[in-house]
Amino acid sequence: MAEQQGLYIVLVSVHGLIRGHNLELGRDADTGGQTKYVVELARALAEHPEVERVDLLTRQVIDSKVDDDYAQPQERIGDGAWIVRLPAGPRRYFRKEVLWPYLDAFADEALQHLRRLGRVPDVVHSHYADAGYVGARLAQLLGVPLVHTGHSLGVDKRRRLLDKGTSMLNIERVYNMSERIEAEETTLGNASLVIASTSQEIEQQYKAYDNYHPKRMQVIPPGVDIQRFQPPRKGQRRPPIAATINRFLQAPKKPMVLALSRADERKNIATLVRAYAENPDLREAANLVVVAGNRDDISKMDKGPREVLSEILMLIDRYDLYGQIAFPKHHQPNDVPDLYRLAASTRGVFVNPALTEPFGLTLIEAAASGLPIVATEDGGPRDIISHCKNGKLVDPLDSDAMGQAIYEVIAQRSAWQRWSRAGLKGTHKTYTWAGHVQTYLKEIKRILGRRKRQRSPFALGKSRLPTVDRVLICDIDNTLLGDREGLQHLLQRLKKAGDRVAFGIATGRRLDSALEILKDWGVPMPDLLITSVGSEIHYGNGMVEDAGWARHINYQWKPDALREALEGADGLKPQAKIDQRRFKISYDVDPTRIDNINKIRTCLRKRDLHCKLIYSHQAYLDLLPVRASKGLAIRYLMMKWGLPPDRLLVAGDSGNDIEMLRGETLGVVVGNYSPELESLKGMPRIYFAEGHYATGVLEGIDHYDFFGDVHTCDEDEED
Repeated sequence: MAEQQGLYIVLVSVHGLIRGHNLELGRDADTGGQTKYVVELARALAEHPEVERVDLLTRQVIDSKVDDDYAQPQERIGDGAWIVRLPAGPRRYFRKEVLWPYLDAFADEALQHLRRLGRVPDVVHSHYADAGYVGARLAQLLGVPLVHTGHSLGVDKRRRLLDKGTSMLNIERVYNMSERIEAEETTLGNASLVIASTSQEIEQQYKAYDNYHPKRMQVIPPGVDIQRFQPPRKGQRRPPIAATINRFLQAPKKPMVLALSRADERKNIATLVRAYAENPDLREAANLVVVAGNRDDISKMDKGPREVLSEILMLIDRYDLYGQIAFPKHHQPNDVPDLYRLAASTRGVFVNPALTEPFGLTLIEAAASGLPIVATEDGGPRDIISHCKNGKLVDPLDSDAMGQAIYEVIAQRSAWQRWSRAGLKGTHKTYTWAGHVQTYLKEIKRILGRRKRQRSPFALGKSRLPTVDRVLICDIDNTLLGDREGLQHLLQRLKKAGDRVAFGIATGRRLDSALEILKDWGVPMPDLLITSVGSEIHYGNGMVEDAGWARHINYQWKPDALREALEGADGLKPQAKIDQRRFKISYDVDPTRIDNINKIRTCLRKRDLHCKLIYSHQAYLDLLPVRASKGLAIRYLMMKWGLPPDRLLVAGDSGNDIEMLRGETLGVVVGNYSPELESLKGMPRIYFAEGHYATGVLEGIDHYDFFGDVHTCDEDEED
């Protein structure tokens, strides 16, 4: 594979509906500003000359209730920029709160995408808590930096829900809040860089987390498409959305008070309606235009938007706002820039009354359109008005003050002109995607440079597993280790084989013991480690455990009952506590007092206890879950990483290697093997070497030409 020159960046945004055109902003709580942010970020990054490819990974949705666009596996959204949709869980569209059980599957699909692509990203950038969970696993498995953008944070949302009187029980039931916050903690603990939109986000919201590390956090405001969002021009034709708005209004030429958001209680639209309705001067001076997503039948909508929209309709009726408020049912994404320009052409104002606003993309879109703003004094609006000096901040719960602030912006003609010009200037100076990407890439290069400087012979680097085409897996004791000279020859051959060959170990040792002895013998960090007789799988980058494997082998595993059944058994002595693992019960065996391991198996079966017995070196007995073994672990890895069996060469010397040696993989038994392996002689694809230890492994490599064209010897056996 030719060496790639430019950066490859993977963005992860799991939930919602994401496509490169006609974004359905406001459709529901999951299709807000984040979906627009990630699409525009992907495009902007891909346009930079130092970036070769950007993949935006999201969930594939195949559902008659949504457009077929979301079922397409890939969508090109620019030169070098792609949306990649991955299957995870049921095919239908889900709200983000119920996606948690399917995130591990999403991560596995992401690995398969990278294998198909044949390239490991330089950085993984996750968006929101669910993608943070996925991104942390990918970054750990791949050995690359994790960048994270929270967009909104669970601790802050939980506080606001509690303040409203929502019970903890309901918060957990509806939002899976504990799982979300734990995912955020894990993400923050793994992130090399956390990108925030405002300083308040870092200083107040992230500070509530245990993994609060402000040195790894950076404010990089998002950008706005200044080609799309521009002020109105003289002689410009009235846009189609104008007719939709005007049909509601008695005096459509009055200044427009524009609000644009999804129908979410947090957006606080009802307070804006009251602020307008209860201010006689404002009602006389201006019209109110509320664009709250799209709807066909409010009664058939989800509970959240249904309640918000119903309250707005009741307020319109209570205050008799007919002819003074426009409340359209539908608008298209292409109408949004026209709405801002339409409001600006009437010398109106854009209002964001949200209870809390992490940033507020609509505010900089309005500013780029020459439209002054009135916004909540929380979060992003404070930074935006600080940079742009184009409006007023208000208490989102004080409707009287909100109405007065809106009126003052409209009534002061000279101030309106000043705010309009200042918003344009501030947006072009601070809130462009080109500027965002410039700062973003500066931070990314700093992270990548630091990681390169920190590397050592036993340090962690980028994983090769998505790009290799074969893997050598060796048992440690008496297979890989035992002859230092032979080991050095093997390590030299591995190094010479290059990046297409990965190296793994499969051992009965626990993880810490395996790492210690490998280091003592000068063995570089393996790409993967199967330890505790196949009951644990870890990856050499960050020692991250394969959680999918742990869940898989937990089936029918009853360790307490197993220990009780074998308590006091003749010839068995439990090994030290440190050698007992979650999925492994280990005994020392006195072979003079145990003549048949099958008797133990029979005893356990009669008690309806299910486990796998591994007897090795005529001295050790391990009890594992029925789904666990070194052999099954290897086959699980084959499926996970997309490797055919004849691209795995496994080497062993004892009874606990039998299962991994048998089957369609290529096997080599070193010359110093234990008697338990005699039964494997003559079996296909198992080579008995004459050389001992690592020398025997090398003999097997040459026998199969494993570092070359790979010769399975099946043809010779058929002849």
